[in-house]
Amino acid sequence: MQIRLPRAARRWPALAAAVALLAGAGTWTAVASDGEPAVHREDTVMEMPGARIDTSFFTTGEGRRPAVLLGHGFGGSKDDVRAQAERLARDGYAVLTWTARGFGRSTGRIGLNDPAHEVKDVQRLVDWLARRPEVRLDKAGDPRVGVSGVSYGGAISLLAAGYDSRVDAIAPQITYWNLADALFPDGVFKKLWAGIFFTTGSGTTGPGPDGPAPDGPGPDGSGADRPGTAASGPGTGRSRTGGPEADACGRFQPELCAMYERVAVSGTPDAAARSLLEARSPSAVGHRIKVPTLIVQGQSDSLFPLGHADAMARAVAANGAPVAVDWIAGGHDGGDRETARVEGRVTDWFDRYLKDDTGAATGPAFRVSRTGGVDSTDGQARLRGASAERYPGLRAGARTVPLSGPPQTFRNPAGAAPPGVSAVPGVGGGLSQLSSLGLGVSLDFPGQYARFDSAPLTEPLRVTGSPTVRVKVTSDSGTAVLFGKVYDVGPDGRQQVLPAQLVAPVRVDGARGGKDVALTLPAIDHEVEAGHRLRLVLAATDLGYASPAAPAAYTVALAGDGLSVPTAPAVTTQAAGLPWWVWGLPAAGAVVAAALLLTARRRTTAPAPDPELAGVPLTISGLTKRYAGSADRYAVRDLSFRVEKGQVLGLLGPNGAGKTTTLRMLMGLITPDEGEIRVFGHAIRPGAPVLSRVGAFVEGAGFLPHLSGRENLELYWRATGRPAGDAHIDEALEIAGLGDALARAVRTYSQGMRQRLAIAQAMLGLPDLLILDEPTNGLDPPQIREMRDVMIRYAAGGRTVIVSSHLLAEVEQSCTHLVVMDRGRLVQAGPVAEITGGGDTLLVTTAGEVPDPLVDKIGALPGIGTAARTDGGLLVRLDGASATALIAELVRLDVPVTGVGPHRRLEDAFLTLIGGGSA
Repeated sequence: MQIRLPRAARRWPALAAAVALLAGAGTWTAVASDGEPAVHREDTVMEMPGARIDTSFFTTGEGRRPAVLLGHGFGGSKDDVRAQAERLARDGYAVLTWTARGFGRSTGRIGLNDPAHEVKDVQRLVDWLARRPEVRLDKAGDPRVGVSGVSYGGAISLLAAGYDSRVDAIAPQITYWNLADALFPDGVFKKLWAGIFFTTGSGTTGPGPDGPAPDGPGPDGSGADRPGTAASGPGTGRSRTGGPEADACGRFQPELCAMYERVAVSGTPDAAARSLLEARSPSAVGHRIKVPTLIVQGQSDSLFPLGHADAMARAVAANGAPVAVDWIAGGHDGGDRETARVEGRVTDWFDRYLKDDTGAATGPAFRVSRTGGVDSTDGQARLRGASAERYPGLRAGARTVPLSGPPQTFRNPAGAAPPGVSAVPGVGGGLSQLSSLGLGVSLDFPGQYARFDSAPLTEPLRVTGSPTVRVKVTSDSGTAVLFGKVYDVGPDGRQQVLPAQLVAPVRVDGARGGKDVALTLPAIDHEVEAGHRLRLVLAATDLGYASPAAPAAYTVALAGDGLSVPTAPAVTTQAAGLPWWVWGLPAAGAVVAAALLLTARRRTTAPAPDPELAGVPLTISGLTKRYAGSADRYAVRDLSFRVEKGQVLGLLGPNGAGKTTTLRMLMGLITPDEGEIRVFGHAIRPGAPVLSRVGAFVEGAGFLPHLSGRENLELYWRATGRPAGDAHIDEALEIAGLGDALARAVRTYSQGMRQRLAIAQAMLGLPDLLILDEPTNGLDPPQIREMRDVMIRYAAGGRTVIVSSHLLAEVEQSCTHLVVMDRGRLVQAGPVAEITGGGDTLLVTTAGEVPDPLVDKIGALPGIGTAARTDGGLLVRLDGASATALIAELVRLDVPVTGVGPHRRLEDAFLTLIGGGSA
């Protein structure tokens, strides 16, 4: 198991002093790959009460950033999560990994996440992070921190959130909610899995339940203390050789060792055993876990089945915190754990809730991986995702499938042998994967089970959740231990598949005279084809569990209408992928093109965010872009300006001024040669996460004509994969002002309505920065006025709009600020009133048209910046000369002056600034 630690309910100032570095234990190393920033790693052994904890701290760059604690699996060490730690560090986090007590090079006793030891160790690690200059603080002593881990490390993330209020977000993976329920489900001892745990913790070598120990030497080259091996040496209570210091408990706390031996001998968990494990479980503090929680649970997992994730989700959601649930294909029984996808989703989750990136795509509220056939190239199962906007739980869309069969009597054999076979720890991964492909490998012995069948299904049935059934159980001993399972049976009646190889154990007491039992069967996601049957089997034995050693006779009869099957109708599956020949050749071409691009251009990595610019929508500094193949021809050159919140900024310039190139660089579509663009402090690179805070509209948008305006917007938002609640469709539509037209098909829209619908689409999610390129193209004057009002209303909420347009009169009325470009350079930037009404530009009216040579002479006069002909005269920009001196020079040159005064029109200012060029 990998466990994540709870938050502390209070600070530990006294204990924080105990987190001291061992003399000479801290070291720094740097790891980098081509084009990526170096990751600095600081290895430190920290002194904790009763133990020494081996840690590594990973950072890149400078400045404070959120922190992440990564826990490892049972039997492993911090080295197991090093690769993920480095990736998170490159993504802008300060990452701390550690080896839990009793594993690797850490000393102390294994307490199965004992709140008094392992949990407090994590709280002290949070204290340590609060003192680091690299870590962002919410307040003194309170770092911005998330916790993640798999299995044992996943549980510690939940416990950390329950005990330490400083933890801000968690992402537990394939872990438990109640350890007593995991090892003693419904009062039945899960002997094989429990034996693996306690053997791992008591032995000197060998794999843990979360994966095999790697081969070869350990980190120090000796082969000792590698991940997955038992700790030894001072503080462990045993020697490497297993000599006189060795004891039966190995590295476990004595109370845990005594509990296991007592239950393993009797085969029956007692109340004291349950109480001991429950006190160390996240469920004990579930009411205090109030932070955003991403729950990843495995479908191929007989150790911690999907019911544990359901209990987590319900508890955290009841506390009011955001929750997302992801059912992956693999689990403790093997299969595909989808590591790359899951780690990417964990990073997105932390981006949203640790970096406060409201645009981060955290994924749907519920997602499940489904098998979509076999890849013919490697024989691996192909996975497709299915999702829903809300977590459906385990009983959504339940329907009843009638079962038939008479009451049946069967026996629990003496010694419970031979046992039936379902999941087998260590080899179950292959079995569960085969079951997902429609191959049956389970085993029930004749005379040890009862079965009840449905009629052949008339249509396919997707089971998503936990089926339930009511049965009447009679036992001649008064007690029965049964193992319930639901098979998918083929049309011939012989081939049967046990989905995910899962069974549901149940202990029934007081059954001598018969007792009605509501049996909850394993949660699964499995499609039963039309023509197949569902078969309920109740068996007396199972290899993974302890059954009574004394022989007994059981009789089981149906007591309800049949099998209640959840279907979760809101969960929809992604479309199947196209055949390889459709995408193979284009993909190959793309790979070749990417390879050429990567060899021709140096890769760059975005620098760390600038916290001082976190509230500034846009800063452009020294931006330069050359034309392709040219060393001295520039599309944009040394461009710098800044845009503040609440501004409507007009980007002006003649054709070829570099406006479109600038916008494409701002959107991450092309890469500048020099300089940088920062949006809310984040440097822009292709695909930068901060771009989710930017909405863009470029001239026209494509809509499905047969759908209504609202349906088009909803379809577009679903395609982004972001939660429906983040769309703010109603707010965007209110700003766009489409009214009743939203319910009509888009094919009935006028051009102005289409333009406003396109603007509303760009506004979905209410991006903090909205970019509009020629939004008034094709509109008539009333529609242009409506579009102007839309932009003004949007910025009025504290957001920012950048509009590029050739309609200078509209820009003058709608924009608060201007940036004027010409030939790739900045000509002038500032408030509209300042540019249009500046005293340095004069309108000279004349009695007739001034010839071009004379205009050139005026522009060349000392103290004159530019001169340009306009309707009725000249626009002259002063550059040191006074108005009086200009008038004198005009009279000297025989210019027929009829009047001189400051200009007030943007068109005049624009022509003056760019030297009379064409807009």
